[in-house]
Amino acid sequence: MVVIIVAVTSYLSYTGYSYYHTSLEERFYHPRHTWFKPSGAFGHGLGIIGTLMILFGVSIYIARKRYNFMVKQLRLKYLLEFHIFLCTLGPILILFHTAFKFGGIVSIAFWSMVAVVLSGVIGRFIYIQIPRTIEGRELTLNEVKGLKTDLATALNDQPEIDTTTKEFILNITNSEKPSLKEFYKLKRDLKRKKIPKEDRFYIQKLVKDDISLSGKIARLQTMQKLFKYWHVAHLPFALIMLVIVIIHVAITLAFGYKWIF
Repeated sequence: MVVIIVAVTSYLSYTGYSYYHTSLEERFYHPRHTWFKPSGAFGHGLGIIGTLMILFGVSIYIARKRYNFMVKQLRLKYLLEFHIFLCTLGPILILFHTAFKFGGIVSIAFWSMVAVVLSGVIGRFIYIQIPRTIEGRELTLNEVKGLKTDLATALNDQPEIDTTTKEFILNITNSEKPSLKEFYKLKRDLKRKKIPKEDRFYIQKLVKDDISLSGKIARLQTMQKLFKYWHVAHLPFALIMLVIVIIHVAITLAFGYKWIF
């Protein structure tokens, strides 16, 4: 999806480069002004398509998340990626629709849109920090703790590992802040003691997964709170943008701009 966004952005930039780099006072005399201007066939079309992308991306995500629409067909985590894709590409199309000319109500709508996109990026970062099921459901703290492997039992099944090494491994995983530095020290120690390669990789995977999960458990509650606060910032900007877009569309229709129809 990132490739598509970059490709579309590159194409639009290349196609309209000469027009977008012409000063606002001289654009009227540009040979393709009627094509690239916001009310032109190309510019107007970008605005319509971009707006529809945003509306569809928001609507389908809310319908699935809050009202369980097509719950069996749409996995939430994949739908989120699709939501982000549409709500990133849509604003880019709208940016080119404006021909980089901002003013009045359009300026408010544009900066609201920018705030929504930026807050969406932050929200995405917070979202991926919270462990979830394959369907995208958020795991509770007890469910996350239940994922931890009983390392002591697993290590007892590895007779080739000496007691000192086992204690070192358990000290790493039981510490409040497991360190990757200690993990790499363990890797060197296992290799130096000539533990079979297959067993060595198995132990390293167990320890690394345990350290990773411990980190997620430590920051789970913090991330859950941040995610709730994030909605407080993301939703108002989205509503402001939606209201202004509706007003903008109503005004363009009132002035007779109906694209190619």
